[in-house]
Amino acid sequence: MWRDSSSSLVLEIGSGKGRYVSTLAQRFPHHHYIALEKDINVSATALKVAGESLPKNLTWIVGSAGDLERYFEPGVLEEIHLNFSDPWPKKGHEKRRLTSKTFMPMMLKVLKPQGVIRFKTDNAGLFEYTMLQMQAYPLELLEFNVHYTHDGTIDVHTEYEQKFNALNQPIYRAIWRKQG
Repeated sequence: MWRDSSSSLVLEIGSGKGRYVSTLAQRFPHHHYIALEKDINVSATALKVAGESLPKNLTWIVGSAGDLERYFEPGVLEEIHLNFSDPWPKKGHEKRRLTSKTFMPMMLKVLKPQGVIRFKTDNAGLFEYTMLQMQAYPLELLEFNVHYTHDGTIDVHTEYEQKFNALNQPIYRAIWRKQG
């Protein structure tokens, strides 16, 4: 299904209320955006609020990141956005982190060669963990920022990002490109 798309496919995992991905879809109509959110109640609220104004180049999936290979063929995604994911701070919860070895192999499988992973968090521990985890994969680090401020290019503010910027809390951001 996605392989037939003539647009670049961009996935946000954990889309919440969808403001971020909807704004990107409106700003870049030549891309096709996919929002993946596992919480059915949050998804219902997002879709109800969007109503008729849901961009035509945005598809919403209520589902788990653990099913990425069910939703996407290998090498079909241009970008994956991971914004303010749950840090799952306890050691025993590590396998639930989106940047853990539980999910990263699936993400890399559905990401195109030279595809990009964009990651933002307010959690220093999750950022450090992610930076260390990503070294195990064929990824080139393009950006490393421990006090990211919106640069006005491709990125837009998430609701969390607006909140943390107002409190002058640091936002950690990294961007990687898949090698091969």
